[in-house]
Amino acid sequence: MRDNGKKYKSGINNLRWLAALSFFFFATCAYSASKTVLVLGDSLSAEYGLARGSGWVSLLEQRLKQSKIDAVIVNASISGETTSGGKARLPALLGQHRPDIVIVELGANDGLRGLPVASAEGNLRDMINASRKAKANVLLVGMQIPPNYGREYTQKFSGMYEKLSKETKISFAPFLLQGVANQPKLFQSDRIHPLAEAQPIILENIWPYLKPLLGK
Repeated sequence: MRDNGKKYKSGINNLRWLAALSFFFFATCAYSASKTVLVLGDSLSAEYGLARGSGWVSLLEQRLKQSKIDAVIVNASISGETTSGGKARLPALLGQHRPDIVIVELGANDGLRGLPVASAEGNLRDMINASRKAKANVLLVGMQIPPNYGREYTQKFSGMYEKLSKETKISFAPFLLQGVANQPKLFQSDRIHPLAEAQPIILENIWPYLKPLLGK
């Protein structure tokens, strides 16, 4: 009887140990499944002129919660940001947040200022390389500028995004303002920044390319 009692207690202890180990394993898996998404953008991602929580990045956070996708969004977008500014800020952001995914939404201010396309392309390439070196997947978001900047410049500008995505083999959302740019009623009075009504459309331009990176 005593031997049986010892065996019983030993069996219980083994079960408890296995249960604890299983809990640790699943907890670790759940923790590792969580992803951090860093959004590096300009005023188009920084809710310029919008009520807080109504921009496409905020809508993305809501989409993730509704879809029960375990991900944290870090919006490091700044109004007026250029590709050179984003390049300068990125190393510190990568070190601080250690993102799994970096969404690069920059270049519009370079284009509107008529800055050299080659410089913007070089800055974007450096940001892509830095993100990948930090073991983050990259989603590059394309942008277009008005035709009054000249056909050659506008074509080179819009074309650099697809060129970079193909050369570096990263995910690419062709145009942030697809379905918005051709509707003046969706813009604020400055005719540059979209209204709140346009933000769900912008999110839909990003979501199909971001979702696979989230493992969904």
